[in-house]
Amino acid sequence: MALVRVHNFTVSLDGFGTGEGQSLDTPFGHAGSRLMAWAFPTRTFRRMGLHGDGAGSVGVDEAFASRWADGIGVEIMGRNKFEPVEGAPTDEEWRGWWGENPPFHTPVLVLTHRPRPPLEMEGGTTFYFVDAEPAEALAQARDLAGDLDVRLGGGATTIRQFLAADLVDEMHVVVAPVVLGRGERLWDGLEGLEKRFGIEATPSPSGVVHLTFVRRSTSD
Repeated sequence: MALVRVHNFTVSLDGFGTGEGQSLDTPFGHAGSRLMAWAFPTRTFRRMGLHGDGAGSVGVDEAFASRWADGIGVEIMGRNKFEPVEGAPTDEEWRGWWGENPPFHTPVLVLTHRPRPPLEMEGGTTFYFVDAEPAEALAQARDLAGDLDVRLGGGATTIRQFLAADLVDEMHVVVAPVVLGRGERLWDGLEGLEKRFGIEATPSPSGVVHLTFVRRSTSD
């Protein structure tokens, strides 16, 4: 069966995946760009055309960042990854943070209590807005993905819900050397999570640590 994967999701040293006070001008709240500063110089993020010019770096951070699209047929994201808590235009006007050609190039399921018609963008991305619990959303995503994997894009609340439901197979979490103090935490309510996964840590010269979680087999 196709895997459910998390890639490039970054948390602070105190476990926050985004800061407090998300708005139209501050997608990560008071965290600003601090959580994702490791990723912006990489070749993968530069090629998205969203974070500067130039070829981009090809070191440890790029080795992890570049895995995010391989074998992916659909993404699932929470509402607040698609639109801000405050300051967005009306539902029919808001088209996401990424411009007319978002970097996903696959169907994207947006989990929301305010469904709207599908939004077709350039480059093969279509946003589908669904009001569903994790297992139901995953079933819909797998129908769209075919034989390819499902990427769970965040934010912290969405990933935490899928982890609580034991629906995640592989996960790449980046620990950034910042302390936020407030925002949305990833690990709350997930005591003992490490028993389900084999975990490897890879430090980077940029100051972050890449944590790779792979679901343990029943024989482990």
